[in-house]
Amino acid sequence: MLSIEQYRFGEDNLGYLIYGKKRAMAVDGGAWEDILEFISRNDLVLDYVANTHLHYDHTTGNDELLKRTRAEYLEFDDLPDGREIFLDAGKIIVIRTPGHSLESLCFYTGSAMITGDTLFNGTVGNCFSGDLKAFFLSIKRLMAFPPETLIFAGHDYWMDSLALAEYLEPENPDIEGFRGLYDSDHLCSTLAEEFKVNPYLRFNTTPIINLLKARNLPHETEWERWESLMSIDGP
Repeated sequence: MLSIEQYRFGEDNLGYLIYGKKRAMAVDGGAWEDILEFISRNDLVLDYVANTHLHYDHTTGNDELLKRTRAEYLEFDDLPDGREIFLDAGKIIVIRTPGHSLESLCFYTGSAMITGDTLFNGTVGNCFSGDLKAFFLSIKRLMAFPPETLIFAGHDYWMDSLALAEYLEPENPDIEGFRGLYDSDHLCSTLAEEFKVNPYLRFNTTPIINLLKARNLPHETEWERWESLMSIDGP
């Protein structure tokens, strides 16, 4: 069984340490000082350093972590889809999720997923890659994971995400409850909770389809609905 420690750094970035009894892996380790302190305090060995994608705000801690430990840096090319990374008796599965960027990755532990800027709590990332269809297929893939999967995102966009969700679905009774789940010291939601409020996972629901119809946006297929949702500006 692997555990996940969450760290804040920068303005709203979230980084992570995945660890077992003795071995650990840093993901988007911008909070490198806190990560090293946790590793030392808990007598862990940092085996790997990796990133959910290569935007600078996610890679800032790499150099210090690699300089101060014997960890191996896992390049994107080292992380094919489905690769299994073992820490003690635990396993991390690499999921390639192009869309936000071409090299976007998620890391799945069997109970939780670090999703970077692909899937946030309450929304999804911007499509900086320009490949909106690939992004859609990545989101569809994540939607198929068990509903109890914990989602650990790359930024704290919780409240802004809910403002957009409320703008799109003002009658959604689950949004206020999701707002109440916010804990700045431990930001995560389950996939099941995301299905209740995240518009970009709700493209097959009647309220979203009716919204698209009312705006005269394409809505006949899943892809059209998702593409239309991504075209709507916020309040």
